[in-house]
Amino acid sequence: MFDESFVRAARIREFSARERLAGATRATRPRHPWGTGGARPQAYVLVLLIALAFGSAIYLGVRHHYRPAAPPAAAPLRITLVPLVPPGPVPAASADPLYAADDVAHYPIGLQGVSLPAAHRTAHFTAGQVGEALGLTQEYLVASSLDEAALTGGDVREVRDLLDQGQLTQFDHSLASPADDGRHAATGWLVRFDPARYQLADPGIRVRGTVSYAERDGGAGLEVDTDHTLVYRIRAAGTSADRPASLFTVRRRLSLYFDRDDLADHQLQLRQAAVEAGPLTCAGDPSGYFRPLLAGQSAATGSGTDPYDRAEPMAAGCGALSPGPSPAPGRSRDRSAPPSR
Repeated sequence: MFDESFVRAARIREFSARERLAGATRATRPRHPWGTGGARPQAYVLVLLIALAFGSAIYLGVRHHYRPAAPPAAAPLRITLVPLVPPGPVPAASADPLYAADDVAHYPIGLQGVSLPAAHRTAHFTAGQVGEALGLTQEYLVASSLDEAALTGGDVREVRDLLDQGQLTQFDHSLASPADDGRHAATGWLVRFDPARYQLADPGIRVRGTVSYAERDGGAGLEVDTDHTLVYRIRAAGTSADRPASLFTVRRRLSLYFDRDDLADHQLQLRQAAVEAGPLTCAGDPSGYFRPLLAGQSAATGSGTDPYDRAEPMAAGCGALSPGPSPAPGRSRDRSAPPSR
C-alpha cells in the first residue's frame, strides 16, 4: 500500500479510464517538475528575485562611484604660420643663390637628413622609451614632410595614425575646414601643395635640422623638439620636365609630447608647430595648401598687418624671404632652440 504523500510525489501519473477511452496514446503522463498548487508561484518569485539581484550587482558595478578618472585629453596643437615673401621675381632653381650655395646644395636627401640623437635614459624614462619616442618623431617627420602622396594632396593616413586619439578631431577639422587661426591650419600638421597647381619636380627633398628631447611635467611626459629646413623643387602641374623648376623652402619647428600611454599605443601629441615657408604672397591663405610663387613670378605688394584690427588672428603674419645665403649659412641657418612655451 502507498500512502497519499507517496502518490502525490510520483513523477508519473496514470491516465484515468475515461482519458484512455478518449484516445490517449500513452498509459501515463509525467507530472510537472514544479508541482501544482502554491509551489509554482513561489518558484517563479524565487527566480525573479535572483534575476533582480544579478541585475542590481551589474548596474552597481557599471555605476561604481570609485572608478578611476579618465586620463586627461590631449592638449590641442598651437600653430604659427608665417609666409615668406620674395624681394623680387622668383629665380629658377638652377639660378637660385640659396640653392647654389654649397651648404644648401649639399643638404642630405630625404630620410638621411632626419638624423636622431642617441637615446639615453632620463630620470623617469628608460633608454628604450626614449628610443621609441625618437623613432615616432622620425616617422612623423617623414610622413608629414617627405611622403610624396601627402605632399601632393593625397593619402594622409600615415600622419593621422601617429596622432593621439585626443587630437584627431582637431586634425580632421584642420583638413576639412582649414583656417589660419592658430589651431586649424592643415599646413601646421604637414607640408602639402595644391595638387591642382603644383607638382614635385624632384623627389629628392633636401633636409637638414636637429632633434632634442627632455622630460616635462615632473617626469610624466617626454618632449621632443625638432627644427628642420626642407627645400623642395617644384613646377606647375602638368608641365614637362624641360620647364624651369623653382625652389620652395620650409622651416618647421615642432614640439612633440609623449606620455607612457602614447608610447604604448605608438602615438604622439603634436603640441606646437612654427612654420616659415616661401616664396609665398601675403595675400594668399596658406592654411589649407601651400601655393608657391613659381619661377619668374613676383609677389604683389601686401597691405601690411594692422595691429588695430583685432578681427585678424594674431597667428596670421608675413615675413621676408632672404634673397641669398648669409656669409656662413651652415652656422647661421642651423642654429636651433626649442619652440617657446
